[in-house]
Amino acid sequence: MSEDGSGLNDGAHYRANYRVYWEDTDAGGVVYHARYLQFLERARSDWLTELGISQTRLRNEEGLVFAVTRVEIDFRKPARLEDELAVSVRVQAVGRVSMDFKQQIRRGDDLLIEAKVRAACLFAERFAPARIPAEVRGKLRGDESGEGVS
Repeated sequence: MSEDGSGLNDGAHYRANYRVYWEDTDAGGVVYHARYLQFLERARSDWLTELGISQTRLRNEEGLVFAVTRVEIDFRKPARLEDELAVSVRVQAVGRVSMDFKQQIRRGDDLLIEAKVRAACLFAERFAPARIPAEVRGKLRGDESGEGVS
């Protein structure tokens, strides 16, 4: 357990860099607001891969998928064409069926976007809530063993 009582350790965060392309911008060369969601999603997906969590395997072998159920975004400054963005993912909480993340998009020292994201684990066939496998919960929490707490 961490000192703050959250059950998370320092392994429960991730950062990736992405460049802004024409396809990400509006006519003024500024990142279109909906594209920020794609940068946030890409970072979460890349992080899961880095943790050794294959979403394809979860879907094909266990019938599970993750779906975003809530997003709250504060737009602070715009990103522009060719900017190099640092997108971070920090786990706030991991429950039995859902997980909460705090995400940021930065350009250098400038905070551009701050978001709170909730994702749920669902049975793929019927989109009903499903328990996150213990091994996955452990990895999400930053537990080195990946076993987590049931």
